[in-house]
Amino acid sequence: IPQNPPQPAPAISFTDLAGKPVRLSDFKGTVTLVNLWATWCHPCLKEMPSLERLQASHKGALRIVAISEDHGGAGGVAPFVEKHHLTGLAIDLDPESNALHGFKATGLPTSILIGKDGKILGRVEGGADWQSDAIAAALKPLLPPGRTAP
Repeated sequence: IPQNPPQPAPAISFTDLAGKPVRLSDFKGTVTLVNLWATWCHPCLKEMPSLERLQASHKGALRIVAISEDHGGAGGVAPFVEKHHLTGLAIDLDPESNALHGFKATGLPTSILIGKDGKILGRVEGGADWQSDAIAAALKPLLPPGRTAP
């Protein structure tokens, strides 16, 4: 769903799995895909391998920020990440749902595409196939020349 006109992304913060603070603004200057997900969300788990492939094929040109909305924090998320071998994505934590509320997400998964300038370009509500032709076409003009979506 395109955001027309693009609006500034909310000023949210969260933590990485090690507990280090992260701000969404840290990623300004890079096209960023924020993925809000949870360990109990079946569609979230189903789309994770697709997100990992997307991240691998666009390393340096696209940053995927996978933010867990689980209220238990790292104690519940870290074992889940290990069990499902989610090694291709940086996993972040939002146990207080700041990102969920900041982006006004109504369900999980929700993904928000943010341009280099920090403005929201669009969103996908629900699970997605991140290797689809439609997503490749949407990403192509946003990535540096010579980089194409899979």
